[in-house]
This record gives sequence, C-alpha cells and structure tokens, in this order.
Amino acid sequence: MKTTPHMGTRRFGRVNWLGLYTLASREVQRFLAVWTQTLAAPLVTAGLFLMIFTIAIGPSRGDVMGVPFTEFLAPGILMMTVIQNAFANTSSSIVISKVQGNIVDTLMPPLSPAEMVLGYLAGAVGRGLFVALAISAGLALALGIIPQHPLWALSCAILGSAFMGGMGILAGIYANKFDQMAAITNFIVTPLAFLSGTFYSVQALPPVLRDITHFNPIFYLIDGVRYGVIGVSDSSPWLGLTVALGATVAVCLLAWVLFARGYRLKA
Repeated sequence: MKTTPHMGTRRFGRVNWLGLYTLASREVQRFLAVWTQTLAAPLVTAGLFLMIFTIAIGPSRGDVMGVPFTEFLAPGILMMTVIQNAFANTSSSIVISKVQGNIVDTLMPPLSPAEMVLGYLAGAVGRGLFVALAISAGLALALGIIPQHPLWALSCAILGSAFMGGMGILAGIYANKFDQMAAITNFIVTPLAFLSGTFYSVQALPPVLRDITHFNPIFYLIDGVRYGVIGVSDSSPWLGLTVALGATVAVCLLAWVLFARGYRLKA
C-alpha cells in the first residue's frame, strides 16, 4: 500500500528539500516583513555616509588610485552595508529565537546541520543582495556609477553575504543575550568592517598596519566589490576571491559543526 510522505520526510535522496525551503522562506520573509528597517534604512544610511564624507573630505581629498574620492568611496560603503545586514539577519534570527525560547521550532524538524546552515544563509544572502541592488541603483541614478565588471561585483556581494551570514550564525549560537550580541557587533564586526579599506586605500597605511589589514577577509570582499564597480583594487582580485572563498567555507563548516553538536542551543 502506497503511503503519502509526511511533512518532514526526506523525499529526494538525503536532502529534506521541503524543510530547507521552509526555513529559507522563513528567513527571507523575516526581513521582507519589516522592509523599512531591513532594506530602506540601510539605503538611507549608505547615502548619508556617502554625502557626509564627500562634503567633509571630498573637495580636499583629490583622486584616490586614479579615481575621484566619491567614486572610490561608493563601492566600499556599498559592501560595508551589505555585509553588516547579512550578519544582522542570521545573528538576530538565532538570538531572538533563543531569547524567546522557540529555537526548538528550528531544531526539532528533521533538518540536518547542513540544511540549517543553508537555510539561514539563504536569508542572509537574500537580504544582502536586496541591499546591494538598492544601493547600486541609487549610485547609478545619483552619481552615474555603473559597475565595470558587474558579474565580479555580484559574485563578491554573494560571497560577502554568505561569509558574514556564517559569522552571524556563529555569533547567534554563541550569544545567549542581546547584550552579548551587541558586544560582538560593536567590538568585532564593526571594527573589521571599518578598518578594511572601506573609506581609504590601504596603500596609505604604514607597512605594519597594511600587513595586518591583509589578514582581514572583509578587506578582500570590499576590495573585490571596488574592482567590480570601478575597476581598481588594492590587491589582486583573484587572490581576494580565493581568500574570501576559503574564509566563507571555513566559517560555514564551523557553523555546521556547532549545529551538529547543539553547542549552546540545547538545554
């Protein structure tokens, strides 16, 4: 007698496609439901950053790496906004679930650790791409900046969203309270994003700080998007893509291990 599969049954091989789709859909709908906070607010913030730096520094700064300061600054602000939102999407989702006590709703269904990582990352990448497209449209309309290598810029935006989404998963698993998450954001994520060539070329740094910056994966993400948008970069784009890809894989593997062990998730 033929039976109908239940909701959580793995219908195609070893992957619970329905469960993965449901988790990914939930994560996407989370940020779409409050689009004024998750999509419109980052666009306004990026515009304010660009306007303030252009007014305060632009007239006296001159060209940077052969391009006007505003054009150099724009891709950095774009990518900084993308990665911050990708991090916020996964970290807030997990922390809120833990604080409210409904993280069990994610842990109980027949989802493998890999499926949980992919489901959460879907929301982070989705939010990152929405923000990237919105800011890119704003740059094109306001400044006439059109990406010179759009596929490269898109690849870096996706990779950056995945990397910071994975970082958000790690932070969300570790943090049990909102103040712990705030500490991670303020003392780790924000400094890494600001001190990665967002507002300046690393060539202007002293040799020691320049060498330290090259150990920051976010530097390569911002540098890669800058190459994709305006065609200039501080390092080899291929080297940056390789480092960013390796860092993303490492972060996602660690997230998989923590989900598999139930670290700070199971009472």
